[in-house]
Amino acid sequence: MFTGIIESLGTIQRVVSRGEGKILHIRCDLDLTHTRIGDSIAVNGACLTAVSLKKNEFSVDMAPETVARTTFKTAASGMRVNIERAMQLSSRIDGHLVSGHIDGTGTISAIEQNSNAVIWTIAVDRSLAGDMIEKGSVAVDGISLTINQCADTHFCVSIIPHTAKVTTIGIKQIGDLVNIETDMIGKYVRKFLTRKAGAGSTEKKKEISMALLAKNGFL
Repeated sequence: MFTGIIESLGTIQRVVSRGEGKILHIRCDLDLTHTRIGDSIAVNGACLTAVSLKKNEFSVDMAPETVARTTFKTAASGMRVNIERAMQLSSRIDGHLVSGHIDGTGTISAIEQNSNAVIWTIAVDRSLAGDMIEKGSVAVDGISLTINQCADTHFCVSIIPHTAKVTTIGIKQIGDLVNIETDMIGKYVRKFLTRKAGAGSTEKKKEISMALLAKNGFL
């Protein structure tokens, strides 16, 4: 489990293909002395398992499913990535609950300056947009962000200078792909209500609405 608060920027040193899977060798600024082989590390938001470790380097083994669902299908040496180690239950949760299980990818479609912030517009499939709400949480390349606006095929987030400085978000450009993980709690609520609305009835399942949420005790 992660928080979406990035600890360090890393650089992919080498990519080794294993059929449809891949092994990434990554260098970062974190002191990994107390990290163990088998520990979880989020790389651009994807929960991966460390299979080898040095003080400032680690390797992760990615299954074909992970490669297919993430931006790592185009991973290459020199690519900068966001790094976060698994959270400790004794720490503050400054972002939101992030599982590290990527739901899909999005494409940056617009970047606009707004005073001291930068507004990103990210195009996504309807299946992903359906799990987003205004002022809800989303992880973009592992970064915990708040959704300013959302529609059927895109959403917008506001990036402050600090976030741009300490994550890869500051070097992204229009047309770049990013990993997306929608809010975990929202996905469970949506599935529960969709099933409940359709249970014992042949009628078309009800759409999720504020009234339906209130009726079932979520508001």
